[in-house]
Amino acid sequence: MNDRLFRIGFLPLVDAALPILAREMGFAEAQGIEIALVRDVTWATVRDRLLYGHTDAAHLVAPLAIATTLGRDRAAVPMAVPFVLGLNGNAVTFSTALGEACGLGDRLGDPAAIGAALRRVATERRAQGRRLRFGVVHRHSSHNYMLRYWLAAVGIRPDEDVEIVVTSPPFAADALAAGEVDGICVGEPWNAVAVDRGVGRIALATAQIWRRGVEKVLAMRAQTADARGDATLRLIRALHAAAAQFVQPDTVERCAAILARPAYLDAPAETILRAITDRIRLVPGGEPVTYADFMFQYREAANFPWRSQAAWLYSQMVRWEGRAVDPAEAAAATGTFRPDLYRAALAGSGAPLPGASSKLEGALSGPTGAGSTQGRLVLGSDRFFDGRSFDPDDIAGYLAALP
Repeated sequence: MNDRLFRIGFLPLVDAALPILAREMGFAEAQGIEIALVRDVTWATVRDRLLYGHTDAAHLVAPLAIATTLGRDRAAVPMAVPFVLGLNGNAVTFSTALGEACGLGDRLGDPAAIGAALRRVATERRAQGRRLRFGVVHRHSSHNYMLRYWLAAVGIRPDEDVEIVVTSPPFAADALAAGEVDGICVGEPWNAVAVDRGVGRIALATAQIWRRGVEKVLAMRAQTADARGDATLRLIRALHAAAAQFVQPDTVERCAAILARPAYLDAPAETILRAITDRIRLVPGGEPVTYADFMFQYREAANFPWRSQAAWLYSQMVRWEGRAVDPAEAAAATGTFRPDLYRAALAGSGAPLPGASSKLEGALSGPTGAGSTQGRLVLGSDRFFDGRSFDPDDIAGYLAALP
């Protein structure tokens, strides 16, 4: 076994950038490791390759790492998430017909107002016996939970008023074009592809639903993280260096060109560049609008695996599965996120290291200083659109207060 080599599974999404750039820009080599990338088209396959040892780590939707630890849908395998690959970066895109029915404009609207319009259309469609159908990338995905959170908060009952099905990100625009779904919640560049093809209109950025919401992560089997401790820390450092490079304005075009290659996203570089630079084309042929921090990859310790974020994902998992909160499960879910490995990798590097491993999610409305053991840490707004906050120490109480 080559202890220097990490085979990393990924899906063709812009937020797969960090392992790709760590390989292509030499950050992995600088850490004395190698990265081999394995492209797939579904999250289930990415997970299965990881579990069966075909890969060593994966670019993965965060809730799927937790679900795998808990044994949802399959035998439990403890997972480790030592690094967050990005926050937000997804969007909710309606078919052009649904966008027109909801009165979408050429600017990002208010989530509550768009929700009210969607509720009216969903009610009409249900009365006609053909519910609206939305596609998400996996049952255990932040896309699913963000979409459901928003729908429920605006008075639309997921699974009753609307259907939610699974569609692979690279085929999401095709599903819209074929009329198989009326809306999608996916990562970039596939919302932009739907708009550019004239089959979709972007209704919301998921950052409007939960600012700074956790998205993709680096996931590996806990056994691998333990057995390859030094190599894992080197991988974390390589990804952190790639993140610092990714957000530099003078390298965005080079990054977009690398990601656009057929081996990676196989998508137009200009479309990828829009996502990297926080510009979103909402309607076919429209001028892109700027939405600050649409994607969030580096500042504010964005790569730190907060256990409170894992706890929120677990809260939504049990909410939509109709289960009760289980303290042992909750502990296992939050324990999947490994801030100890993140701190060990970046100690002495100058990178800000939070002093705590959990926080009250959704409580910050603006830049706020936070305790750190290294560097100066200022956290920006992390609000939920409905103004609620999440206490990871009272998951049951939080769920009881939700609609």
